[in-house]
Amino acid sequence: MRVQKAAGGAHDINTDAIDEVALALLYLTLHDQYRAWKGFDWDVLNRLYQRGFIEDPVNKIKSVIVTEEGLRESSGSLTNISSFRPTEK
Repeated sequence: MRVQKAAGGAHDINTDAIDEVALALLYLTLHDQYRAWKGFDWDVLNRLYQRGFIEDPVNKIKSVIVTEEGLRESSGSLTNISSFRPTEK
């Protein structure tokens, strides 16, 4: 995905990284063992649904069901993110 900058240039958006962070945040908001609040961008939720990490987010319920695969992946995502150290320039 590319997003236009104000000055006319474009930035590449790493949707995989965004999805990994969103999945980790869903893990942190788990309640009732497999439900998480779905206060995220719909594009992100749809990508997570297409990858099998959550059940269909399009409904009137304010939470989403995280699948077994999503639980495994989200736990790993949280570990990856918590161990991230930015490189110095």
